[in-house]
Amino acid sequence: MDYETLCAYLENKPAARRDMPFGADVLVFKVLDKMFALVAWQADPLTISLKANPVDAVILRKKYPSIKPGYHLNKKYWNTVTLDGSVPDDELRKMIDESYDLVVDGMSRADQSRVRAEG
Repeated sequence: MDYETLCAYLENKPAARRDMPFGADVLVFKVLDKMFALVAWQADPLTISLKANPVDAVILRKKYPSIKPGYHLNKKYWNTVTLDGSVPDDELRKMIDESYDLVVDGMSRADQSRVRAEG
């Protein structure tokens, strides 16, 4: 998946926005104020870090060599994916969806309602 397609998919999530709180090297995608994706947008190939269920995180790491424990993140809950073409785009979209859903599910009911209202 290329940079433009990736960003469009991430930004299309309800209440999603991009930010650069860690400097110019990392593009952070948030739902309200919670991170659900971090993109090393200047890396070649691109990398993206996504939240995952701890069991799924380990399964994905075993299935794809390009998926590693989250770089500078809680390795139990985050994976970093090198977008070298070895992970099919459908699988990547599924991982993005899960990351987004995990973050939204962890929000208060009021914030979940705000997210749904924007969707």
